[in-house]
Amino acid sequence: MSRPLIGVTTSSRSGWRIFPLIALNIRLAGGRAVRWGVGRASDVARVDGIVIGGGDDISPDIYGGALVATARLDPDRDHYERDLVHAADAQSKPVLGICRGAQMLNVARGGTLHQDAYEVHRESRRFRTILPRKTVRVERGTLLEILAGPQEMRVNALHSQAVDRLGDGLRVAARDSGGMIQAVECAGAVFALGVQWHPEHLIYARRQRALFAALTAAAAGDGGTARDAVARAIAPGHCK
Repeated sequence: MSRPLIGVTTSSRSGWRIFPLIALNIRLAGGRAVRWGVGRASDVARVDGIVIGGGDDISPDIYGGALVATARLDPDRDHYERDLVHAADAQSKPVLGICRGAQMLNVARGGTLHQDAYEVHRESRRFRTILPRKTVRVERGTLLEILAGPQEMRVNALHSQAVDRLGDGLRVAARDSGGMIQAVECAGAVFALGVQWHPEHLIYARRQRALFAALTAAAAGDGGTARDAVARAIAPGHCK
């Protein structure tokens, strides 16, 4: 059986070092990755799934928010990735959003963001590290709970923005101790999960590798719902 092909969007600034990490996680999960980005060829019809990667803040122009002075923006990437999410939805392609990618999943579906999330959620502890120092609580009854288990997770954190109003068809999958949304997922049949942390840096953690396993299982085209893809991802031998 051929490995499903996953398109991976990256920042023009940091993609050279982040893409190999994501590609390795996808390969370990049974897939193969191709790097996408503004100015690179990217045809949703030619891939089996998509990763929307991390990077710069999303401009409030595309969801009607207010700009904060500390934001670092990439408007071309904003429009490019929003169009990719729309195309993935139209073609029923599974999507995993990482940090900025989770926010883009929300914005593309009509949701909004907190530009300065830690000003809104003052009880949330602020970290800026690739080390797993932040605690998140998985919401019960979600696909993320089935995939990673109900226990609290220790994750990394590099973000300043976070989901505010949920986009169409999305639900909260995890929050931190201060109530800030840390993961969202699609409540429909097609797999779509966005996590605020960077699982590509946590390759040694089984629960984080399971996120890539679920994407790859959904992209394999075996049929069924997102829940079926998650079940395949956690089956013995798939994600060790």
